[in-house]
Formats: sequence, structure tokens, C-alpha cells
Amino acid sequence: MSDTPAPEVIPGFSPAEAEKMQTAFKDIAERSQKLLTEFAERYKADGPQPADPMKLTQTFMDFTARMLADPNRLLQAQMELWAQYMKLWQTTAQRLMGQTVEPVAEPVKGDKRFTDPAWKDEVVFDYLKQSYLLTARWLQGTVKEVEGIDDKTAQKVEFYTRQFIDAMSPSNFALTNPQVVKATMESKGENLIKGLQNLLTDLERGKGTLAIRQTDMKAFKVGENVATSPGKVVFQNELIQLLQYAPATEQVYQTPLLIVPPWINKFYILDLKPQNSFIKWATEHGYTVFVISWVNPDEKLTHLVFEDYMKLGPLAALDAIEKATGEKKVSAIGYCIGGTLMATTLAYMAARNDDRIVACTFFTAQVDFTEPGELGVFIDEDQLASVEQVMSKKGYLDGSEMATTFNLLRANDLIWSFVVNNYLMGKDPFPFDLLFWNADATRMPAAMHIYYLRNMYQKNLLAKPGGLVIDNVPIDLGKITTPVYLQAGKEDHIAPARSVYKATQLFSGPVRFMLAGSGHIAGVVNPPSAKKYQHWLNETAKNPPTLEEWRAGATEYPGSWWNDWDKWLSEKSGPKVPARVPGHGGLPAIEDAPGSYVKVRLIE
Repeated sequence: MSDTPAPEVIPGFSPAEAEKMQTAFKDIAERSQKLLTEFAERYKADGPQPADPMKLTQTFMDFTARMLADPNRLLQAQMELWAQYMKLWQTTAQRLMGQTVEPVAEPVKGDKRFTDPAWKDEVVFDYLKQSYLLTARWLQGTVKEVEGIDDKTAQKVEFYTRQFIDAMSPSNFALTNPQVVKATMESKGENLIKGLQNLLTDLERGKGTLAIRQTDMKAFKVGENVATSPGKVVFQNELIQLLQYAPATEQVYQTPLLIVPPWINKFYILDLKPQNSFIKWATEHGYTVFVISWVNPDEKLTHLVFEDYMKLGPLAALDAIEKATGEKKVSAIGYCIGGTLMATTLAYMAARNDDRIVACTFFTAQVDFTEPGELGVFIDEDQLASVEQVMSKKGYLDGSEMATTFNLLRANDLIWSFVVNNYLMGKDPFPFDLLFWNADATRMPAAMHIYYLRNMYQKNLLAKPGGLVIDNVPIDLGKITTPVYLQAGKEDHIAPARSVYKATQLFSGPVRFMLAGSGHIAGVVNPPSAKKYQHWLNETAKNPPTLEEWRAGATEYPGSWWNDWDKWLSEKSGPKVPARVPGHGGLPAIEDAPGSYVKVRLIE
């Protein structure tokens, strides 16, 4: 006789289903106990965490006091909401009686939460959807109309109110989401069991912090099916590896091209796959492409400051490129915070009469932070002090902290859609290379990161002549006479186009501003072959003071802007010379691209 106990009988389940369910519950119980034990140990070691890490309590108390100071306006707003509810109840009753009625509230175009037909066809779910939309819009409108609070506090209240509204969507709860209800009935609850296992997996990945998987992390491997353009690492120091990519043409422009990506993310956003790789496309158009790959710093590199990122980054790369190719003159690209660094570097070089960079392109990069968009919500004194406190324990800011911040800017797409898919529907996330890159987080050394947040975002010193002094050199963007190609994304939430445009009024040299369709990533990574989006150019001799004035005289063109950029840069890149093979010049190859620095991962 077998010693294995027979599975318990569960009404409505076959013996095989019951056994499968019991095995799942046992797995959940064991993993939950392990997580609780680890949490208790961390609690004893770290002590209780602050109840209000984002310092929101006082903000909302001040806001509430202002709102209650005008009870007549509040009463009027409540009466308007009540009238909308009465209309909704009336139309719902008419639908229940078989009549056809127009909806009182509909989702905005592009809202993916309510695409399932049941949200419209089933009266109960249609009522839930419309009542949520009415309440959400009433709450947002009421918040915006409160007077007597400063702009920054208003922005903070509006942002976190939206986070609350997004979280409370009926699509995020099992009993009020028709897709989840249907899946639960069809699978006899197996989707919720699988979802709980997915939740535990993500808690284990984050070591007690919820690290939501946005994609199948095992479907991609850097250097194998992402970041595959051929090349070599030809130089490295403690902060960077410098990659030189193999030529794709027999002749190349004499002037090499250096790409300085952000260190908040990894460089291979420009080399995800051959079809949309900017790096591959640039080599095919005759450029000798060098790319900085930033190290993923740990406790040993907490001493690094912003000045180190300039000297060990682009300045060290310029010296290495000269050794590798024999060329002193280089063109450059700075992406996002890499562009902020490049602007600082150009001003530093101008003050020292260093003219090695003959042309510079900026991808979605801010240098004037007076209008930084919603990221400005996180840059008040209370929250900066909180960030400093967090970083002081380890000496760096963990990449997951930054990832959460960026995800909050598009919470419905980057947080709640995965909560529904992974935990309520019990599905595994779909393999998607862009989201794999998005989850490949990096750390920021404490001293460097707080310098950036305080001096750029909070004090806006980079935009002020002499506001920053680096290595005893006053930084003045007005001394930059280098020709500039300035790209911005029309729908960019991280570096808003209006903010990026301000650089046109700060640089002294010629600036070709181009506004691309889409946002921070798709506005940049948009190859001509995709035939997607559009871009705008204004061919007037001088850029007007504001983006709105610039757009009034701009012309819209279909598709990618890459060809326009190529025409602009090719004219500044010198004659053609024989193609350069990485490692065959003045610098020997160290290892194959994409190198080892980029392969250091924080969470698998």
C-alpha cells in the first residue's frame, strides 16, 4: 500500500483538479511563510520604515484646508456630481428596460482598461465603469479648481490624486472586472491561484519588495537576442566601457560618432534588435560608431560624483577615440541625462578652448529645468531629504526606486495592466524586448545622484551662467557654439518637449530643433523602415522664444526623422575614409560587444 495520502475531495473538482489545487496551496503556504520570516528578519535589522516616505500627509492636509475654506464651491461641485449620478441611474434603468441610450461617461481614446466588450454590453459592468469615470473626473476637476495653493503643491496633489484614482479603477479588482470574473468561472479559480503564485514570485524576485514582471525576463539575454550589433570593447575604466562597432560600409565618414546614453538605463535601447537598432542604422549610413556603456555601480563606487561622470565618461572617451582612430574631431549624441551631461561637458570644453566636438545631437535632453514635467513632483525638499536618507544606508540609489518613479508616470500601462494580467488573470507576461530593457535597472551613486537632483532639477543651476563650477571651471551654456541637433518627443512624459526646447535659447551656436511624434523612447527609436509617427521642422533662421511659437511655423512630415538627422550630421562629418575595424587601430580589442558592464543585472 502507498503511504501517499489520497487527495481531499473538493466539491465541483475532479480528483486530478483537486490534487493540483492542493499542490498549489501547499506551494503558496511554504513560500508565504518563507517571505514572512525574511520580512521579520529585515524588520528587526532595519527597524520600522517611515509611515509616509513620500511626505504626502502635510501636503494633503494643507490642500484640504484650502478646499474647505470655500464650502460653497465644494457644495456646488458635489451637487454637479450628484446630478451626473442621477443621469447615470436614469440611463441605466432605461437600459435594463431594453432601451438604447447614450452613455453619460466614456473612456478617453487610448484607455485600454475598458476595451473588453462586457464593459459596454453588460449593464452592471457598464454602470461600474461609468460611475468610476464620473467620480474620477469630478475628483480631478475639483482638485484643479482649489485656489490659494502654490503651483508645485497643486502639481503634487494632482499627481498623487491621479495615482489614487488609477488604483481604484474597477478593472483592478477581481469581482468588478468582467474578464477576471469570466476567467475565474471558466477555470474554477485556477487563474487566482496562479496569480497568487505569480505575486509570490515577484515578491521573491524583489526580496520582499514587489518587483512586478512586465515581460518574460527569461526570454532575452543581452548579447544574444538584444544588443547584438557586432563590435568590440576598445577601452574601459572603473566607470565606462567604450564600444566601437564594426563598420557596415567599405568607407566611413572621417569624423567618428560618440553616443553618450543615460546611466539611469542601459545603452542597448539603441540596439534592441536589428530592425530598430539606431546603432546598426548609423553604421549602415557610414558612421564609425562609439558608444559608452556605463558600469552598474555598487558599494565600491559610491565615491563617484557628477564631475567623475564627465571626466571618466565623455572626456575619457574622446581621448580613447583619438587613440583608436587617430582623429581628434568627433561628433556626439547625448540621450536624456546623458544629454544633460553632454551639455555640461560642451560648456566645460568651451571654457577651456577645447573644440574636439564638432557637432552634438541631443535626444530628449533637458538643460533648463524650470518646467520639468511630472518628475518635478518628486523634487521638493521633503522628498529629496527622504531620497538622501535612503541612499545614505548603501551609498547608492537602487535602480528599482527609479523604475518605480518612471512607471508611476504611466501607471495604468506600466503597473496596473500587469497587476490585472499577472495576478488576477493568472497569466505570465508576454515577451517584449522593450519592457525587458525597461526592467534592466541600474544603480546611481549617492553623491552624483543627489548633485544632479538638487543642482539641475531643484535649483536649475545648469541654465544659469556660472551656476555650476566643475573642476574650478564655471559652466556657462551660452559659451557653446557647437552646431546642435535638438530632438524632443511630442508626448514625452520624462523630458517634456516644452522643457527640451528651452535649450534653443541657451546655446549660442546654430540649433536645429526637431519635434518627433510619440514619447521618450518611441520618439527616438523610430527607424524609417517602420513608417510610423511623424516629425515637425521649422526652417526659419532663428528659433522663436517658445515651443508654441515654433510649432506655429513648423511643417509636419510623415515617418521617421532619422534621415533628416543623417543629412544634417553627414555635412559636418568630413570626407569618406577607409572603414575602421574595431581593435585594429591604436587600441586593441578587450572583449566583444556589448561588453561585460552592461550584463550586470540587479534582478533576474
